[in-house]
Amino acid sequence: KSETYRKVGDTELKVWIFDSRQKTTGQPLPAIVFFFGGGWTGGSPTQFEPQSRHLTTRGMVAIVADYRVKSRHDAKPADCVSDAKACVRWVRANAARLGIDPERIAAAGGSAGGHLAASVATLPGLDTATDDKSVSCLPNALVLYNPGTVMAPFPGLDLKGFGAGLDKSKFGCEPTEISPIHHVQKGTPPTIIFHGKADTTVPYSTVEKFTEVMKSAGNRCELIGFEGQPHGFFNKAKYAETLAATDAFLVSLGYLPAK
Repeated sequence: KSETYRKVGDTELKVWIFDSRQKTTGQPLPAIVFFFGGGWTGGSPTQFEPQSRHLTTRGMVAIVADYRVKSRHDAKPADCVSDAKACVRWVRANAARLGIDPERIAAAGGSAGGHLAASVATLPGLDTATDDKSVSCLPNALVLYNPGTVMAPFPGLDLKGFGAGLDKSKFGCEPTEISPIHHVQKGTPPTIIFHGKADTTVPYSTVEKFTEVMKSAGNRCELIGFEGQPHGFFNKAKYAETLAATDAFLVSLGYLPAK
C-alpha cells in the first residue's frame, strides 16, 4: 500500500509499504526503508522492490520511498536529504499504527540513496521548520550499497578527480554539511556496506575511509568489497550475494530469525 509522508507545495512524496501480515495486531516488526539511487537526479522507488519482497517474507516491514530529485522537481541534494530525514521520522511517528518497532528501523539505499540513508544517520542539519524534531530520524541500522559517504575533502583521503563539482552550488548547502563522514560519532548505527572495488563513480577508497572512521569512533561497520565490480553491481551481477549478506547482517542484529 502507499501513503504520503510529506507534502512540498503541490508535490506529494509517497512511501510504498510491503507487509505480509493480514493485520498489524500482535508483536511489532522491524522495518527497513529503502532510498533509490540516481545521482539525486532521477531514479525510481521500484529499484529496491525485489529486496523488499524478500525481506517481507523473512519477517520485516519493507518500505520504498520516493523523494524529490533534480529531473522531476529541480531539487538539490540538500532537498533529498531533507526528504529522507522526514521519511524516517514519519515511519517512526506512525510505527504503532503500522505495526513497526520504532527501535528497529533500518535505513538503506544504493548510490545517492545510500548517501541519503547514511545522511539520515549522521547529519545534524538540513531539516525544515515544519519537521517534528521531537521524533528522532536516527535509524537503528544502515544497509548501504555503493553509497556516497564523502562529499568534501577529508584528512588522509585523496579524492583526485572525484572532488570536482562537489560544491555549494551543486548541493544547496556547504559540502561538509552533506558529507556523512564528517559527522560520524560514537553511536552512529551499526552499518554494512557493499561496494565494487572497480567503482569509478564512487571510489572504493571513500568507503574504506568511512569504515575506518566508524570503527575509530567505536561503531560497528562492515565493508564487503567486490573485486572487479563497477558502480551499481548489486542490482544484477551480485544481487543474490548482497541480498544474502544483507539478510545475515539483519539476523545478527536480531531483526530477522536465523535461517
